[in-house]
Amino acid sequence: MITTDIVIVGGGPAGLATAIAASRRGFRVSVVDGRKPPLDKACGEGLMPDALAAAGRLGISIPVEESFLFRGIRFAGSGGTSAAASFPTGFGIGVRRTALHRVLVDQAELAGVDLHWSDPATGVDGDVVRTRAAVFRPRWIVGADGGGSRIGSWTGLDTCSREVRRFGFRRHHRITPWTNYMEIYWGPAFQIYVTPVAPEEICLALISRDPHLRMDDALVSFPQLRERLARAPQLSNERGAITATRRLRTVFRGRVALVGDASGSVDAITGEGLCVAFQQALALVDALQRDDLREYAAAHRRIARRPTFMADFMLLMDRWPLLQTRALRVFADRPDIFARLLAMHVGQLPVVDFAAASLGLAWRMLL
Repeated sequence: MITTDIVIVGGGPAGLATAIAASRRGFRVSVVDGRKPPLDKACGEGLMPDALAAAGRLGISIPVEESFLFRGIRFAGSGGTSAAASFPTGFGIGVRRTALHRVLVDQAELAGVDLHWSDPATGVDGDVVRTRAAVFRPRWIVGADGGGSRIGSWTGLDTCSREVRRFGFRRHHRITPWTNYMEIYWGPAFQIYVTPVAPEEICLALISRDPHLRMDDALVSFPQLRERLARAPQLSNERGAITATRRLRTVFRGRVALVGDASGSVDAITGEGLCVAFQQALALVDALQRDDLREYAAAHRRIARRPTFMADFMLLMDRWPLLQTRALRVFADRPDIFARLLAMHVGQLPVVDFAAASLGLAWRMLL
């Protein structure tokens, strides 16, 4: 029997971020996970300025040698239309998911977190968490075990009020990044993300509603990109994952709380999954210090508003080809509108101010 303050089930980025923040606030924290680090997941591997700011508030620093800086975002349509904008302040980074996980594990160890790898949780019985090797009796239980959370299922927190799924695939190529932007290529009902993650490496990610669409098929819509990558050795196999828009009815019950994808998610089209997880980790630890998980639930709703707004807007572009074509044309003709959209996307312009300043966007898209 291990007595501790917090048991976190799930040792991915959300779980480790929560553990680091809680341990540095004086809590005794144990993390349990059935896998061995470093943990990987198919994703675009980009962190926006707001994600880096949230990581900094958690006390997490990502070494420069583990990442690659980019200055903004570029949208490209299959018809050749493109628009680019720089972040108003700061920069984003591309970082391999496995490299990020190693950094988080190292910093969790330095913070004094008790890490239990290769030891999956097998059940929750009241205030007791059981694993294959131990029994934990914590003050709080945190589920950070991703979409389809077992903690959510065992404690009745897995009831969704909304769920929409899409499918993602990712691989890496050895090539010198040709731009200092993260690029998003808009195809018919799919997006391809190109993120520089090292001086001689890029991450290529595909998201679509079609579970059978693969990277090489999607690249047909972008001959220049396909030709560029044909000369670039592939460094990893194509890895898949499900990306979902999930909204739970509640994210806590009693002394159990969910964080990260276990607590709901927005579609990966926004690239804000890790930022949301880091912000939730901060809010959860604040609430635990006050012994009031209702504060966490309220903060969780606030954190979700901006990425949900952006996901809904971008998914409209995904579903309606005409809207996508007109939006890309407006962004190309009016780079100031695209710049304001990006500023709002990374939290450097309030949603209300963006809407007030960009009424012309909707009008232009209707013309």
